[in-house]
Amino acid sequence: MFAIVRTGGKQYRVAAGDKIAVEKIEGEAGDTVSLGDVLLAGDGGEVKDAKGLTVSAEIIAQTRGEKVIVFKKRRRHNYRRRNGHRQSLTLLRITAVGEAKKAAPKKDAAPKTEAAPAAEAKAAPVAKDAAPKKAAAPKTDAAAEKAAPAKKPAAKKAAPKKDA
Repeated sequence: MFAIVRTGGKQYRVAAGDKIAVEKIEGEAGDTVSLGDVLLAGDGGEVKDAKGLTVSAEIIAQTRGEKVIVFKKRRRHNYRRRNGHRQSLTLLRITAVGEAKKAAPKKDAAPKTEAAPAAEAKAAPVAKDAAPKKAAAPKTDAAAEKAAPAKKPAAKKAAPKKDA
């Protein structure tokens, strides 16, 4: 059985036992990954429904591709730029092409009702230990005078001069 899988923006025709190099996929050598974006599946000359199919693969290694030289030039302008690029790749070995395996149901965790009261109990004594705020002392007349800015007397305007 074969399948056409899309990963990293590219499409690959795979079958069990194939080795392919794809764009980098997170994981270490020996990890198993599932390629769920199956576009087409077939067996021999027949085309089968690809809905619900997944392709499982094992990561062989994380490598880098061949160096590609990027050279830019604008003639008669003395403009030349040379750059290199190596794409990060993941080598995969296709282990199976088939139906998606349903994950085992996760065990329900025990409700954490006991933890909530304990947290509240710890928070409450901290609030009780805080000292009450002191009331602000009433301002005396001397303090009020210092706080209020003193008013300056208004300046008299000079009378306009008359020409004789």
